[in-house]
Amino acid sequence: MNHEIGTTFESVESAHEFVRLLSEAVADAKKDIAADVQREANSKFPRRLDALRIALYNLEKLEMHMTRSRRILNDLRSLRRLLFEERGAEPLQRGARTAVRPEKGVTVGSSVPLPPANGDRARSQTALAA
Repeated sequence: MNHEIGTTFESVESAHEFVRLLSEAVADAKKDIAADVQREANSKFPRRLDALRIALYNLEKLEMHMTRSRRILNDLRSLRRLLFEERGAEPLQRGARTAVRPEKGVTVGSSVPLPPANGDRARSQTALAA
């Protein structure tokens, strides 16, 4: 398997670091906008206050998405370490039905299938199309 990545992010860790930095910037912007909303609360310009509230709402949504993205990247990092024996655990074998996330002790059961082997790909895509 070729592990070379030709994108901005060299690894899951670098993507995680980027999302962390972006999360900090979003939190700072949210604090600034919240202060602006407080300052404009008694303003004679209600449309400006409405615009600030919309910006604050969108920053809150973005902050939530950043938190979710960091969690997903953490999960991907843990799975990669598990699959490539970076933590000294046994590698996950194709066809295995459970995997354990060591740091949280969460078991992913049979409802999360492993991707099919190359020969099974056409059959699984046919089954999905049906």
